[in-house]
Amino acid sequence: MFTTTAAIYLAVAFALGLGAVLLRLPPLVGFLAAGFALGASGIDDLPLVEEAADLGVTLLLFGIGLKLDVRTLLRKEIWLTNGTHMLVSTALGIGFLALLAPLGIGMLAGTDLGTWALIGFGLSFSSTVFVVKVLDDRSDVTATYGRIAVGVLVMQDIAAVVFLTIANGEVPSPWAFALLALLPAAWVFRRIWDRIESPDLQVLYGIVLALVPGYALFEAVGLKGDLGALILGTLLASHAGANDLSHRLLSVKELLLVAFFLNIGLSGVPTLEHLALAAILLVLLPLQTLLYVALLWAMGMRHRTSWLTSLVMANYSEFGLIVAVTGTSVGLISEGWVTVLALAVAISFVLSAVLNARGVRIAERLAGRMPAQDPARMHPEDRPIDIGHAEALVLGMGRVGRAAYARLRDGHGVEALGIEHDATRVDKLRRKGVEVLQADATDSDFWNRVSSSHQVQIAILAMPFHTSNIDALEMLRTNGFTGTVAAVAQNDHDVAELAEHGANAVFHLFGSAGTALADQTIESLDGGPTI
Repeated sequence: MFTTTAAIYLAVAFALGLGAVLLRLPPLVGFLAAGFALGASGIDDLPLVEEAADLGVTLLLFGIGLKLDVRTLLRKEIWLTNGTHMLVSTALGIGFLALLAPLGIGMLAGTDLGTWALIGFGLSFSSTVFVVKVLDDRSDVTATYGRIAVGVLVMQDIAAVVFLTIANGEVPSPWAFALLALLPAAWVFRRIWDRIESPDLQVLYGIVLALVPGYALFEAVGLKGDLGALILGTLLASHAGANDLSHRLLSVKELLLVAFFLNIGLSGVPTLEHLALAAILLVLLPLQTLLYVALLWAMGMRHRTSWLTSLVMANYSEFGLIVAVTGTSVGLISEGWVTVLALAVAISFVLSAVLNARGVRIAERLAGRMPAQDPARMHPEDRPIDIGHAEALVLGMGRVGRAAYARLRDGHGVEALGIEHDATRVDKLRRKGVEVLQADATDSDFWNRVSSSHQVQIAILAMPFHTSNIDALEMLRTNGFTGTVAAVAQNDHDVAELAEHGANAVFHLFGSAGTALADQTIESLDGGPTI
């Protein structure tokens, strides 16, 4: 019976997910619809869905942590933006509901300040799952706007922990202070990681770390397990393989997040009253979006960055459901609000998915209509980048990139500039006299900030991950680069794909190594080759 029910859930999710794709909508829209359809059909519940959803969210937050620089949380564009936005959004929600309550609209009739404050607070959050999935799909988690969005989401998660602790009246266990031992333990985890060579075993190791010292330990002392997975991922972010592990976990968490979106739809069978009230609550979304734009502009961010961040955050959070459940348990709101907020969250996902499918174009168009900004007053990390002196760009300054840079500069007299995202490596190279810029070549925001690049005639893609080279190549061509692009590849399939994307020259690393090895061997023979 369990297998049959699971098969029905999978079939409906796939059918509606495919239907959404055929309508040129993100598949998550179909998964949400599948959840509501299954909930309304009366089919047996499948507990596995909720468990898989929780596991998916845990791995998602662990993956965020692997890419997160905790120092970014201390920047004012993160903490001040989040704190101000939450306070003003909650106040907007209270005022909006206070205006509607006297009209006798459904469940709002007879409500008071406590109800309005609880709902307004719940609607002030953006969805961590949705936002990070959009950023992952764009490969923009490390972009300027992506870092701001993730930082704000982390601060929201911290606020969520505080709220749940106060609302439930459950103070974390005194043993919570023992979690400080994870700081030295992280060093041990990284050393164990160094000894694991198998990619499959690395993925399993990552899952174990996320669930055991991450999720389970935090839950055991009365804190959110999801937050534990995020913190543990952050503690491991300095490991050289952190980015690779995050990529390897992608397929696992993508599958599990299908259950998350199904579970949203399964939260209750809506009535027309629920649907109407949820639609009314969506009026707050544009106001919250504009509030993000105004706050980030005040922080000195570019118009494009402000709009990209605001558009990706333009949705309600699954945390709204937790607020509703908590409010029901303490008698502040009726149980029907759980369904209303589930609908509001689901509809906001649909609207935000459609909006963000063309989010970059929309952001650029809106930014273009705003007054020009003085670069001197802009945030240092968001100012235009001038690389006009360079004739060649080397993207990725590992061993291959450094060799290519040296050959261009010393062997051919070409003015070369290295692009490298690793700050430690950038510092070492600069001390050696290498001209290198710290930036992520797979970040569309970086290419948008580049100016005076008309002198660049050569771009060499020397990053260790094939997907990174493909992303950078697409961004080069999208931004109008017409020069010569050379790239490295590790297998024949990668060679073919790079060529299809417009690379002028592709070098097979292992094939080239074998050729060079043979040539040097022959040259080392004193009397020439003998057969």
